[in-house]
Amino acid sequence: MAVRIRFSRLGCRHRPFYRVVAADSRSPRNGKQLEVLGHYDPLPGEDGGKRMGLKFDRLK
Repeated sequence: MAVRIRFSRLGCRHRPFYRVVAADSRSPRNGKQLEVLGHYDPLPGEDGGKRMGLKFDRLK
């Protein structure tokens, strides 16, 4: 089993929102995940920037 860090897509059509997850490399993109490591919002917010949050202690 090889663990990969990847995005899992959430949100609705034209409004994507992603979770950063640790998952088995053989599982599909939105399949079973081992742990949620953070989030990423690619759409600009009120401040004009993209938002991302990670749990750095869990990444290690």
